[in-house]
Amino acid sequence: MLEDATLADNTVSLEPMAITHLDALCEIGLNPDIWRWYTYTIAAREDMLHMMTTVLASKKEGTWFPFVTRDVATGRIIGSTSYLNISLPHKRLEIGSTWITPAFQRIAINTHAKFLMLQHAFEHLGLNRVEFKTDSLNTKSRAAILRIGATQEAILRAHMICDDGRLRDSVYFSIIRSEWPAVKVRLQHMMTARPQP
Repeated sequence: MLEDATLADNTVSLEPMAITHLDALCEIGLNPDIWRWYTYTIAAREDMLHMMTTVLASKKEGTWFPFVTRDVATGRIIGSTSYLNISLPHKRLEIGSTWITPAFQRIAINTHAKFLMLQHAFEHLGLNRVEFKTDSLNTKSRAAILRIGATQEAILRAHMICDDGRLRDSVYFSIIRSEWPAVKVRLQHMMTARPQP
């Protein structure tokens, strides 16, 4: 089981999610555009509460570690991200379930968050593999994962069923330990080159 840890730099702070974050997440997380490519929709406070309760229960089981994402400059909570599908015996996990309120998208926030999570996974947890997955139709997400230096591995057909009944194909990507030094340099370059919030 992962120990509670806050991952932070001068741009973003990733803090362990708690049920006390419910109001802040509802304030910025009920926009339907956020959930377009998810298998579920968060449209009301009850939906957010159910999602949080579910992932916090998985945290107790050691398979999920959810964070809230805070913009350091404003102090505002602006979204969430997670370690999930955690398998410490096999030294692997997935980074995912990531969403950011639209006003803070397409700036450096998410790059900083991914850097902190990957650095923690490889350099502090000693993992061998970090996975990512996304809807095959989500071209923006696929491009973003490739841009940080991950390798596309496979498309799992009819992998998940969405709330609307659509069968989702999921694209899997990974970064492995031997690739991390080059990916680290790539992300550091991206963080200095991209506009700050």
